[in-house]
Amino acid sequence: MVGCGVLAVALGAYLLARETSLFAIDRIEVRGGSQPVARQVDQALVSLAGTPLVGLDGSAVLRRVEALPTVLRASYDRDFPHTLRINVVPERPASVLRRGPDSWLVSARGRVIEHLSTGAVPRLPRIWVSTHTPVEVGSDLAGSGPSTAARALGLSGVFAAHVASASYGNGVLVYRLYSGLEVLFGDAGDIELKAAVAERVLPRLAPGTTFLDVSMPGRPVAGTGSPAIVSAASSSRG
Repeated sequence: MVGCGVLAVALGAYLLARETSLFAIDRIEVRGGSQPVARQVDQALVSLAGTPLVGLDGSAVLRRVEALPTVLRASYDRDFPHTLRINVVPERPASVLRRGPDSWLVSARGRVIEHLSTGAVPRLPRIWVSTHTPVEVGSDLAGSGPSTAARALGLSGVFAAHVASASYGNGVLVYRLYSGLEVLFGDAGDIELKAAVAERVLPRLAPGTTFLDVSMPGRPVAGTGSPAIVSAASSSRG
């Protein structure tokens, strides 16, 4: 009887907390993102105001937050009596997509984060697409070429700071550096290794070098002239 009484009291307390404003949300605290990201999260969760923390559908909350184009992933904590804490890992900008006069910020995993004004974020590499390419904020880049180039830039570490633009076509990834040098990565595999090799070789290149081929990272090739010819030859080496 005592046990049943305790259970009944606990159940009653739970139902009371769930159905009343005793533990209602009146504050959402966002951690891990910038102020703009925090404002977006607040706006996405504004309808939760007054909702009890007890019985909160955490999965639904995370789906709302992770649907934001600026958020990579999120978690949450209940801070009783009235605070919902959201911890976010924001998307990491890695490139700018250009389509005619339009620009979009793109994450390291190829997700379109936001529309940009012309000339914004000048130090990020550019990826150019045709005027017929569909682009939607919050979605992954359309087409294997732009998507592969964006993901490769996201994996290139410090070497990406040298890159003015990137393209991927016919199975070949090409970076065009601010210096004018073209760096051929070959296929989209081993990007981290190839970028590390290119970073190490770059200061050693002779003046007048027009291309660097790291498609076989163990045997980088540099020279002048058409990099496409060397790239085709190097793909059959070994």
